[in-house]
Amino acid sequence: MAKSKFEYVRTFEKEDRCLQNCWIVVRVDGKAFHKFSEMHEFEKPNDVRGLKLMTRSAANVMCEFRDIVIAFGHSDEYSFVFRKDTSLFNRRGEKLMSLVSSLFSSSYVFFWNDYFTQKKLLYAPSFDARIVLYPTDDNLRDYMSWRQADVHVNNLYNTCFWSLVNKGGLTNSEAEKTLRGTLASQKNEILFQEFKINYNNEPEMYRKGTTLIRKLMKFPNENESRLVICPYYGDIIKNKFWEENTEILSMKSAPTELYTEHIEFYEGKNKISLCK
Repeated sequence: MAKSKFEYVRTFEKEDRCLQNCWIVVRVDGKAFHKFSEMHEFEKPNDVRGLKLMTRSAANVMCEFRDIVIAFGHSDEYSFVFRKDTSLFNRRGEKLMSLVSSLFSSSYVFFWNDYFTQKKLLYAPSFDARIVLYPTDDNLRDYMSWRQADVHVNNLYNTCFWSLVNKGGLTNSEAEKTLRGTLASQKNEILFQEFKINYNNEPEMYRKGTTLIRKLMKFPNENESRLVICPYYGDIIKNKFWEENTEILSMKSAPTELYTEHIEFYEGKNKISLCK
């Protein structure tokens, strides 16, 4: 490329590289999604279409960025964890953050019709993003635990709130006043006594969010294992999850077999091919 007298403006650019030997977490979050969900008539307190669309978009991000070892999402947010020694884009934070958020946003729009078959997308949604570094495995686990604990707190409140509104006939302000200052046990009591809802029987996807992990799986009548992006809806706070998925924290360098041209994502029993 020929140089010009204007090239000096490049010296104003600043590269913000992520600190070495740290887990890199990029979290995307919907902008003004309360309004967006109302405009598109999302079911309350949880719209399974919207949740599955979020997860499909997240799986597409994991497919593109193979250094992501785990992702966790609920409501209108998703967190993506890059392995500690990733050298992707020379660990440039603004590059990782902008590419993850833009791909997630475009995927959400691209896959919209697969989930909202009867509802036209009225306007383009957007997702902001932030990037945080965690130096230790314990720090990362605490971050993931924090996000899952947040799911429980928010979903219990929302389940109770919308039960009071949709089934109990209260206005939004009346329901808010009823729940103001209540403990989790009191919310559970309201759900069970007034609406015969046992909160512990609500789908785990609602109560615990969705965790996406990569697994090399062997299938019947096939000689070679295939890489699968698997959604998990259980507890990730206790040790059991991490003991059963030791590759998440131990994967310093991604095995060469992970870098395939074809990845599969399983949505329940439905197989969806990625990275064709």
